[in-house]
Amino acid sequence: MLFRPETPEDVDAIRTLTAAAFATASHSDGSEPAIVDRLRAAGDLLLSLLALDNMPVAHVAFSPVGLDAPGRWIALGPVSVMPDRQGEGIGTALIESCLARMREAGLAGCVLLGEPGYYARFGFRNDLGLTYGDAEARYVQGLPFGTTLPRGEVAFAPAFG
Repeated sequence: MLFRPETPEDVDAIRTLTAAAFATASHSDGSEPAIVDRLRAAGDLLLSLLALDNMPVAHVAFSPVGLDAPGRWIALGPVSVMPDRQGEGIGTALIESCLARMREAGLAGCVLLGEPGYYARFGFRNDLGLTYGDAEARYVQGLPFGTTLPRGEVAFAPAFG
């Protein structure tokens, strides 16, 4: 499996992949492809990495985030894996690769809005006192890369709406 940053030629494939990945997700409103497009258009797509197996089979996006914590924090999401490839560990490997890159780059940590049962495997925690609008606290998670713990309201990039 090859992981590489997106290129301009990948935009349509990422849109298709993201739509397919979230098509049957109960927590999705179908906006995920548009979120990735808006992040890209605003220059807020800090890292957009693809997993390729002869074709794009997974994608992960990282964007800037505002947070009451020292250092530079980023947001993870959306994460997309083709439905027929879900459960193979591709998404896990892609996320782990990206988080390692972020640690090496000296970032302070990562936040997300997502399923605790899935993201706990990477070290994300929902007991840090993070909030995001009226989202349930258990879904608002953080992963410090050092000893600095984030607290308070998370301000995701405007692309998230």
